[in-house]
Amino acid sequence: MQAIGPDVASLSDLVHQLARRFDEQPAFGHLGARISFADLDRLSRRFAAWVQHETDLKPGDRIVLQLPNIMQYPVVLFGARRAGLVVVNANPLYSCEEMCQQLRDSGARAIVAFAPVPVELTQCLASTAVEYLVTTELGDLHPPLRRCGLNLLARLKRRGMRPVLLSTRRAAGVRQIALTAVMQKGSKLIWQPSESTGIEASLALLQYTGGTTGPAKGAMLTEAALLANLTQLQALISQYCVPGQERLLQPLPLYHIYSFTLTLLMLSLGAYIELVPDPRRVRGLVRCWDRLDPTVLAGINPLFVNLCRQPEFQRLDFSSLKLTVSGGMSLTRAVAARWHAVTGKDICEGYGLTECSPVVSVNCPDAIRLGTVGKPLVQTDVHIVDDCGHVLPPGESGNIRIRGPQLMSGYWHQRHETETVLQDGWLDTGDIGLIDHDGYLRVIDRRKEVINVSGFKVYPSELEDVIACHPDIVECAVVGLPDSNRGEQIKLYVVPANQQLSIREVREYCRERLTAYKVPRSVEFCQRLPRTAIGKVSRRDLRDRALQGQRVH
Repeated sequence: MQAIGPDVASLSDLVHQLARRFDEQPAFGHLGARISFADLDRLSRRFAAWVQHETDLKPGDRIVLQLPNIMQYPVVLFGARRAGLVVVNANPLYSCEEMCQQLRDSGARAIVAFAPVPVELTQCLASTAVEYLVTTELGDLHPPLRRCGLNLLARLKRRGMRPVLLSTRRAAGVRQIALTAVMQKGSKLIWQPSESTGIEASLALLQYTGGTTGPAKGAMLTEAALLANLTQLQALISQYCVPGQERLLQPLPLYHIYSFTLTLLMLSLGAYIELVPDPRRVRGLVRCWDRLDPTVLAGINPLFVNLCRQPEFQRLDFSSLKLTVSGGMSLTRAVAARWHAVTGKDICEGYGLTECSPVVSVNCPDAIRLGTVGKPLVQTDVHIVDDCGHVLPPGESGNIRIRGPQLMSGYWHQRHETETVLQDGWLDTGDIGLIDHDGYLRVIDRRKEVINVSGFKVYPSELEDVIACHPDIVECAVVGLPDSNRGEQIKLYVVPANQQLSIREVREYCRERLTAYKVPRSVEFCQRLPRTAIGKVSRRDLRDRALQGQRVH
């Protein structure tokens, strides 16, 4: 049995073909309930029919999905695309200010949000273009009795054990409707495939970058780019996975492009995907693993650390696990070694950017080179260039440039930013790296985060990789701070595993393994590090706090 191939013309065609091929096999599930490929096809048609017949939304209009990892997400995603809407992914944990900024920038006319919707967000909708607010609760796609129980339990937890009703406050001019009502109405309506101007011009996602080095920008990803990346990844993964027989455990948020595309990839293989709404509950994640016995896991460095520290996880059977995929941030050698010691499996680290839909390169399971992010995908060109744009030979570090069919078409309403990073079909990634003599790509660091100490370049990721190998350190982060004598000085943040660990021991460990100018000038211990939506350590936040004289708790 083959995977859904490159003949798929759209995401709508993808879900239709999957339903025909895999029918009643389970596609998605969470918290004990599942929907089949046929259910996904049917329910997404209902949502699309509601959009076409019950709203004045037109193809090309933006719809925001502000949902955690629940089955409603893929239903609404495919339903929105079937109606020709452009999907804007949003973090459910955004503050009202962050959410309103994204709504205004995208010009979204509709939003699907997790209930209860904060009153502050409802009030601010009046200052946006939003006309339709669709709400959904945790158990809305579960069987009736379980749905009621899950929804009630979720409300009790969110309100400190006091039962509450969903917010009924409405912003002027905004129509609010429950997703369950949308599905009921859509079941009586007929969806008609929307007319398109062609796949090359069909914008599918407005995917906002994390804004770790500046204000968030909306990367415009077409269906052509998404499907190209999907086809590239299928060419790589098909030799390791069997269509219709894989099980993906997905604790990473689907609103992030890394987990979005990996989930789409496994779905195209007919895999069952177990969604984890809250991966911060690590013990619950371990129990989920025990029940599912996954063949594929999507993760990032901190998640691997947290899992390996759980005694219950260490006792699990990992014989079914075929692929452990890492992305979104650098994988440290210490974490890779610990994962292998616990599971007996290696981690396949990859590299990507929102602007690349997102995958650029990945280590193949049978050809992993630790410390690299593998070789570029098929039809993907990667050049290492100097500051003048001249291509550098293998082994020399410089700026990473990328060319391929998975590139974005530009940043939403930001022509200058687009022209800055996209030139002659090449994307300037803002990353520094090198390609070795065997064609493996190594990403050294973000260009903007390189520390200049007395004229010497210091790469934070290099230091973190070395320091994280200390047996009494859970994780660490390095930032550069202004220094009147040296230009910049290095500050190290450490999350200790042993409370007896001292700053002196840490600095001595660094002196033994690092050149003198790379040894951190100051060290601060903390209980946890600030993170972005995907779980990546936010160096920007750490630097801002240090400049303001604030400690990290």
